[in-house]
Amino acid sequence: MDLDADAAYLALKARDARFDGRLFVGVTSTGIYCRPICRVRTPRRENCRFFETPAQAEAAAFRPCLKCRPEVAPGPGLAWSVMDASSTLARQAAAALDQVAFDADGDSGPTLARVAAQLGVSDRHLRRIFQAEHGVTPVQYLQTRRLLLAKHLLTDSRLSMAQVALASGFGSLRRFNAAFAERYRLNPTRLRRESRDDATPAAPEEAAIELTLGWRPPYDVAGLLRFFERRAIPGVEAIDAGELRLRRTLRAGVLSDEPAWLDVRFVPSRQQVKLRLAPALAAATGSVAQAARRWLDLDASPEVIDTALGDLPGGGLGTRLPGSLDGFELAVRAVLGQRVTVAAARTLARRLVERFGSPMATPWPALATAFPAPQAVAQAEPDRIGELGILRTQVGAIQSLARDWPELEVLAATQAPQALVQRLVQTPGLGAWTAHYIAMRWRGWPDAFPPGDVAALKAMGLPKGTRAEREAEARSLAWTPWRSYALLRLWNSLETST
Repeated sequence: MDLDADAAYLALKARDARFDGRLFVGVTSTGIYCRPICRVRTPRRENCRFFETPAQAEAAAFRPCLKCRPEVAPGPGLAWSVMDASSTLARQAAAALDQVAFDADGDSGPTLARVAAQLGVSDRHLRRIFQAEHGVTPVQYLQTRRLLLAKHLLTDSRLSMAQVALASGFGSLRRFNAAFAERYRLNPTRLRRESRDDATPAAPEEAAIELTLGWRPPYDVAGLLRFFERRAIPGVEAIDAGELRLRRTLRAGVLSDEPAWLDVRFVPSRQQVKLRLAPALAAATGSVAQAARRWLDLDASPEVIDTALGDLPGGGLGTRLPGSLDGFELAVRAVLGQRVTVAAARTLARRLVERFGSPMATPWPALATAFPAPQAVAQAEPDRIGELGILRTQVGAIQSLARDWPELEVLAATQAPQALVQRLVQTPGLGAWTAHYIAMRWRGWPDAFPPGDVAALKAMGLPKGTRAEREAEARSLAWTPWRSYALLRLWNSLETST
């Protein structure tokens, strides 16, 4: 990342975890360098120097912080030497445990070992510092997270006991029953009976799994729904702006091995999102919650972002970055959107879904198709795709993406967005704009600014051309590290001015 110091300081003040591993701050008054998520008191601006890597900071004679431990920050390279533990490391361990708490290995031992290896410490060391900070052992913490999810599912869903056990991360029904009875002094079957007044079979919609997620206000719900609505593919997505509701289908292989659906309802008065999930997502409930948070950008720091972009038109408070649950779908739609209007891209996407999508059942007749899988697109005859009005270069790019998708998924999950962009531009027919757009929406990259964006140039009062693109890039540096949000504001300003 090429951040100027003022922009980097804003990211530091926001404690934005999306910049962890991409930004390090050296504090001249202490001679120490930290990660942007370090929870010590924010240093004064004049005492801060910013670096892209730990090596740069150490070359400038700074030493690593013992609290936030830069050596365990995400990113490429080998683990750094282990130092003394801190309360920050314990909080990072809790966050890591949250991410794997519901994996169906059912055994806390392997889970804890995996988290310890990720943080670069031993199991024993992790247990010691975790209990010192949180007052419970990591195993107790995991157990609580799993049991609370199980209690939620027992109360609000009609999943079988075995399904509840697996969805909550327990390896067997026996282990689940024993843990539930020991911790809550209540048999799970009894809780299920007390929470249900009847034993009649549930309709598919009634059998949905319910989740509640929160956000930091303000949140421009109307703006997010408007963005999704303009791009919604009939049969795959449906938006009801009046009810603040978003529904969509998901192909098999995205969040579960079966096709599934989601129903999202925003509740602004409570700063909450109510999710209802298809029963097929039962085993992935925890993963779905994390994916939904990025899809709807629930973890943004709007007060910091809005302050940084305050002079830009086209944005109400709480602008959010619309994400994507299905990266392949987003990538294909980005290719279809090259050099055409949003409406034209939507038409092409609809035709592609009608020909190669998979029929599926949902509680709503209008949603009955899943987006095509990469295998279906890769194996299709190019002429059958071209018949839909899709250009030959776009057909080639889409099929290349489909063939390379397993590799791209691994790259996106393990590397910074810039690495994904560099890999994507190697795909024939896929340019820099498309690559940046994919990284921005699929991976939630907050500092993307797709080069040569026609709408952005128009909103900035610049003509088309290489010189204007360079001028736009130079101006955009004033909005780092939130250029993706700035881009949304520029797009919105054109909509509100017409």
